[in-house]
Amino acid sequence: MAFSRVPFGAFAIVFALVLPLLHAQSLAPAPAPTSDGISIDQGVAYMLMLVALVLTYLIHPMDASSLYKLF
Repeated sequence: MAFSRVPFGAFAIVFALVLPLLHAQSLAPAPAPTSDGISIDQGVAYMLMLVALVLTYLIHPMDASSLYKLF
């Protein structure tokens, strides 16, 4: 009986390529994004700053043309 000998290097390469595939696991799906309130708070802060900016530009011309000359 004659057995064909497979070189050790070929066996090692096949083993190194196949073994990780046998232990592979599918990745769990990413969790759904949740809102922690930071983006809502930031949006409210931006809106309040915009209102303050608009009020400043509306009040400033009235202050400049008033009868009281402060400056």
